[in-house]
Amino acid sequence: MAEQLPLEIPDEPKLAQNITHFARALRKAGLPIGPGRVIDAVHAVEVAGFTEKRDFYWTLHACFVTRPEHRAVFSQIFRLYWRDPRYLEHMMAAMLPAVRGVQEERNAQSAEKRAAEALLDGANRDVPQAPDQEEEEGTEIEVNASLTMSREEKLRSLDFEQMSTAEVAQAKRMLARLSLPVKPIPSRRGQASLRGHRIDWRRTLRSSMRQGGEIHDIARLTPKPRWPNLVVLCDISGSMSQYSRIILHFLHAVSNAKGAGWAKVHAFTFGTRLTNITRHLDHRDVDASLAAAGAEAQDWEGGTRIGECLHAFNRDWSRRVMGQGAVVLLITDGLDRDDPDALGREMERLHLSARRLIWLNPLLRWDGFAPKARGIMAMLPHVDSFRAGHSIASLEELAQVISRPDDVGEKARLMALISS
Repeated sequence: MAEQLPLEIPDEPKLAQNITHFARALRKAGLPIGPGRVIDAVHAVEVAGFTEKRDFYWTLHACFVTRPEHRAVFSQIFRLYWRDPRYLEHMMAAMLPAVRGVQEERNAQSAEKRAAEALLDGANRDVPQAPDQEEEEGTEIEVNASLTMSREEKLRSLDFEQMSTAEVAQAKRMLARLSLPVKPIPSRRGQASLRGHRIDWRRTLRSSMRQGGEIHDIARLTPKPRWPNLVVLCDISGSMSQYSRIILHFLHAVSNAKGAGWAKVHAFTFGTRLTNITRHLDHRDVDASLAAAGAEAQDWEGGTRIGECLHAFNRDWSRRVMGQGAVVLLITDGLDRDDPDALGREMERLHLSARRLIWLNPLLRWDGFAPKARGIMAMLPHVDSFRAGHSIASLEELAQVISRPDDVGEKARLMALISS
């Protein structure tokens, strides 16, 4: 429950309008609230009264909260909107990136960032104004925007590192709607099918026993689909921190998407050491999930030791998570100063264990990118596909080609540069 602070009732209260604006903020934060619930909330407050702060909280809670995962969001928005006299400062502070590997002066609470985004998004448009406030008349300027791109189209191609705080928040909302579909893998196990190519002798003979030993129908089988695992190895070193924060939002959406096709999503972060954050991505609230992941990954924004971290994964986790034809996403810039031969051996072992190994590198955003770093030259021969991972558009392209075995991305072109 939110912190209980005294309620200050203004001289000219507009409770219905304030409840309406509060409901809009909840809806922007993801709660399914329609006009009917707003009307019910206003009537409920009229019946329950506005004098007892605890009763007011639980009255609105009963009208707006229908799922357990919505409680934290409701609590934070209620505290910021109704209770905290310095809510604007807290909202601006909460708009900072939620995943950090170091201690902050003020740690953001669960769902606080989403609550701040919802309130700030409608601060200028939805806050009710006094009747004596009138907009000043200004000069009307017509702008021909027929040749300009929409806001979302510009955001799709914008580099994550060049985004403002508002653009990062909008990009995370867009990535939450993006899926990463995968095609099933045919298995040796079969399932009943009228048009199957294999004969199910066991079911056919069992059916014939019911007919006195005569075979009337032949039961057939078709290969039963099997879904692969998705294993993500994400670099959280200093050069990758901004990209990692946004990509982890995307991975949280993929991990919690129903019907996406993946049997299981396993996520690991690495900088100077390997950290398993899979269990944190299972949390439905993205803010609480990434805050817990950032607290466990103590090497956030530190150095890079790709070879040693891949060795730790191959030794401790490969046999546990690489079964069922796993697809591996390696997200790193490849800037490693360790022994390139050892790095190449660990990449080869990882490649042999995976069904497909896809490398996402933000450095591919540069047109003149060339594989001159020793780490990149050691890693590139052992990947199936080498693609950019710096924008929403690059992740959308990944979603389209992740199930294509013939996709190599930029690997062929860059391998030609290494050979020349």
